[in-house]
Amino acid sequence: MAMLWSVGPYETMMVVILSLTIPVQRLLTRDESEMRLPLRGLPDEIRAKGYKWHIAMYALMYLFKAFIDQHNEAIKPRVGGFTHLVYGFEGEVTLWVQESFENGVLTDLLSFHYLFVYLFLIWFSPMYYILCRDEVMADKAVLNYVVIYVLAVPFYLFFNVEVTSSFIPGMDALMYHNEWNLFFFTEVDPLDNGVPSLHVGLPIGLLIVNRLHVRELGISISEWRHREFDLFVAANVPIYLFSIQYLGIHWLFDLVPGLLLAVVCAVFSHRIQPILRAVPDRGWTPLVPDKSVSIAISAFVLVGVALLAVVVIDGPGTDSDEPTMRLGPGDVNLDVIEIHSLWDPVLIEVDNVGSEAVEVLVIHRDLVREHASDGAIDWSAPLAGESFSLSTGESWQGEVVTPSVFDGHYLLVSHQGGSGVGEVRVTIDYVDDALIWSALLCSMPSFAIMGWVLGEARRGSQEVMGEEAP
Repeated sequence: MAMLWSVGPYETMMVVILSLTIPVQRLLTRDESEMRLPLRGLPDEIRAKGYKWHIAMYALMYLFKAFIDQHNEAIKPRVGGFTHLVYGFEGEVTLWVQESFENGVLTDLLSFHYLFVYLFLIWFSPMYYILCRDEVMADKAVLNYVVIYVLAVPFYLFFNVEVTSSFIPGMDALMYHNEWNLFFFTEVDPLDNGVPSLHVGLPIGLLIVNRLHVRELGISISEWRHREFDLFVAANVPIYLFSIQYLGIHWLFDLVPGLLLAVVCAVFSHRIQPILRAVPDRGWTPLVPDKSVSIAISAFVLVGVALLAVVVIDGPGTDSDEPTMRLGPGDVNLDVIEIHSLWDPVLIEVDNVGSEAVEVLVIHRDLVREHASDGAIDWSAPLAGESFSLSTGESWQGEVVTPSVFDGHYLLVSHQGGSGVGEVRVTIDYVDDALIWSALLCSMPSFAIMGWVLGEARRGSQEVMGEEAP
């Protein structure tokens, strides 16, 4: 049944988020009304506390994420993917999770939670603190969102890991089990940004920031005036830990770098915030790191970029014998063909690297809608376009022209056999593959932040040792 609701998931969620901001903040501060900033005082508070840069950061992040997304698929032929390594290490644990708990109501609830609460935390975290007149924590909440995404950039661009539902035979993409979600996510999600999981990293980073902050205040977290909000964030973490496995999105492995980046992000945000807040009075000089920290930053940037350039680019992820998709009997997987040029064609190559025959079809996304039901593509119905059957070892090459921004296409791959596992390697070449160089540049801030945190930690330990020396 076609979805008649004309507004997409993102727009719907933003309306819900904006509508719930004040009620949720009032609920969390119900016992401390003095914490509440009247809405009529919000414009004055923004001016008085210098919140204009918070607004600017969110606007810049929207543009920055769009810029990074433009790189993801363009550089993929030079980078490849590492899903086979994660699968070899982890196996099919997430399939067991899905099969053990699968339920229609649970799927709907977790799908809503996956999309809504993540977006809500991004927006609500700084807004909560602003409405509570706590500019220090408002600063740190904004930094937590901005910094953790910056830290994730080299992983997203150079360590492509497909969602579990694209690689584990029989694993359903439950997140996309209605047309509304399916076409939204295939338009905005590369489906290979598994590492790291920021759905876990972002809230855990905020929880760590909270604890660093109360330790600095000399109180326990239970005494903190924002304890209710902290509990609200904490309550959502275990739900995410389960849902990202259950919905056919993340691997267990994805959680590890997400947690590590959360620690780095929290420490950096906590320590840099007072320096940034003092810029109007003290200028930018305090932001310049000392010699030892500068050395750590330079070393991390040089080593990090060298590893990407020498090891990852044209490295093990581009092994032509490794699949980027795996399918069980009856499975239909899809890859999104993005629009990068209105005049240059997109070149596509599909290699059957497995032992089972597969069917391949390139089709305009609008023609798929009537065949999409419960997250699956009905391959038995006549689809517009010609499908190609690939036996073991065979390849298919083709091209797609996108003369309009509305010409989105999907590459559909199906295993219609009665047994076995189909394995294919999909390579899509875009005209702007030279973005590999700007991708390296965009990765440098991540390595610089890591170096800064390590350098500051090392300097701090040396100062403590110096104080303890006789």
